[in-house]
Formats: sequence, structure tokens, C-alpha cells
Amino acid sequence: MAENVQSSELTLDDLQAELERLEDGYQKLKFDNYTRGIENPLDIRGYRRDIARVKTEIREREIAAMSEEDLAKRSKIRARRKRQKSAK
Repeated sequence: MAENVQSSELTLDDLQAELERLEDGYQKLKFDNYTRGIENPLDIRGYRRDIARVKTEIREREIAAMSEEDLAKRSKIRARRKRQKSAK
């Protein structure tokens, strides 16, 4: 995602591969930062944000592919959670 590739242009398999690549890079960068330090620690933040962007795109596609029945269940779950939060 760092190459400014539009995630909407990628297939689901490409997004999964990109997510794995980003997570591996993130782990390596964190390890390097802990062991010897890195030149720009803000790169870690960039990786986290890129991972979040890819996960968001994957989830949006999952929701778009859901049936009406699954979406109705999802709405009920969200409403229940909202009621539980307000009761606390």
C-alpha cells in the first residue's frame, strides 16, 4: 500500500497477500527498532496504518458480499451491543 496502489483495484487474494507482506514488514521493523534502532521510528506508524487500511478494505468487501439475512443478523448484533453500552 505504500506504493499508493488503490486497494479497490486489487483482488481479494492480492489484498490478503499485501496484508501478509505488510504484517511481516511491520514485525521486522519493530524487531529492528528494539534491537538496534531505526532511522525513522515513524515508519512503524505508517505500517500500522497501512495494515489497518488493508484490513478495512477486506472487511468492507466481506460486508458487501453478505446476504440480506447475514446483514440483518449483523444489525441485530450491533443494536444489542449499543444497548449493552448504554446500560453500563
